[in-house]
This record gives sequence, structure tokens and C-alpha cells, in this order.
Amino acid sequence: MTGIGLAAAGGHWTGVLWGLLGALCAGVVPAAYIEWERRRGTWGDRHVVDRTQRAPIFLVILGSIGTGSLVMVLGGAPRGVLVAMIALWAMTVVLLTVNSVWKISVDSAVASAAVALAAAVHSPWWLAAYPMAVAVCWSRVALGYHTAAQTAAGAALGAATGAAFLLGQA
Repeated sequence: MTGIGLAAAGGHWTGVLWGLLGALCAGVVPAAYIEWERRRGTWGDRHVVDRTQRAPIFLVILGSIGTGSLVMVLGGAPRGVLVAMIALWAMTVVLLTVNSVWKISVDSAVASAAVALAAAVHSPWWLAAYPMAVAVCWSRVALGYHTAAQTAAGAALGAATGAAFLLGQA
């Protein structure tokens, strides 16, 4: 997110601050919530294997990204970083919706979205990093957490998030 913020601010250092806010709201807060609940014994591990237990996580993520986006709007953040936040918020809505009936891979979606957003913001050369997203997908299947279809669906959703960012920039 810091790279997106910096690019959105035309290279001005304030973009890094907006990107850090985005990273805090889209990554740090959700991860901290998951860890907090794991330590309380709510879930066995950070993967929250039982999809019926995932709704609170998605609601925290939606609230955190929504709050960060509101702060960005009120603070006059550069358009690009706000569009990225909205794209991630929309991705989370889809993850929540699909997860209610099928266990889509969130890890695969996030890995794919990171590569797609980097390519959309910085350079198509970032698409060369997709083997790392594929490795995440493979690991989810190898560990027995997801099927190949669940990881492919997550990766496709992540890629669509990058496309949504591009459409939002138009």
C-alpha cells in the first residue's frame, strides 16, 4: 500500500503516509484481530479453517477498510490510494458472500491482488511476480486447507481486484 500511496501522490512523501494508513486498515488491523481471537481460543489457528467462523473476520476487515477509506476521503488522500482501498473493500464483500456457501481461499485472493495492484500501479512487469501468488495457492492445497478450485477462485478474484482498480482510475 505504501507504494500505491507514493505513486498516487505523484512521488510526494505524503503518499507514503496514506499508504501506511491503507496497510494498517487493510492488513495490520485484520491480522491483529485474528491473532487476538486465536489467543483467546476462539479459533485453532490463524487460518480459521471452519468457514462458518469467518464472518466476524470479514466484518472487522470491512469496518477497518471502510474507516480507513472515510479518513482518506475526509483527509484528501490521493485518488489512487483511495481507489485501491475501495477495490479491496469490494473484494472483501465478494469473499464474505462466496464464503457463506463455499470456502474460497482468502490467502490466494490477497496474494493475487497484491501482484495485480502492483502491476496496475507501477508496471506490467510486476506480473512476473505471479509465480509467488501461485506458490501461495499451491501451499493452501498442499496443506489441505483448500481445493485447487477454491484457490483458483481466490486468485481470480484477486486479479479482478487489480482490474477494478484500473477501471476506478479511468
